[in-house]
Amino acid sequence: MSDGGCACSCGSGAVNLLYACSGAANTGLLADRTARGLVSEGAGKMTCLAALGAGLSGFIESAKAADRNIVIDGCPVACGEKVFEKLGLPFDHFMTTDFGVEKGKTAITEEVVKRTTEKIKEAVCAR
Repeated sequence: MSDGGCACSCGSGAVNLLYACSGAANTGLLADRTARGLVSEGAGKMTCLAALGAGLSGFIESAKAADRNIVIDGCPVACGEKVFEKLGLPFDHFMTTDFGVEKGKTAITEEVVKRTTEKIKEAVCAR
């Protein structure tokens, strides 16, 4: 964990689960890379959104038991959000297009990943 770890989960025993859209567009790539960056920053543990969508009971139970479920969608189609709503699970929602990224247009550079990760980390840790 980096020195810039998230105070909301580091050492507190809180369980933050991170779920990322990993769709085909650049925005899905950004959601996935952002979630992985949040893991390296200590903001939570990444788990499988597709397993929830498939209705796998172990993943559903883990989501129910988590202190927070953090869903990072790539675009306004919001597949992750829809999975959580369908299952009736609580979650905090972020969308990469809310951070100045255009689907199909914005290059996903290290700077874009870093900026998006920091903005979501700030929001997650502020709560």
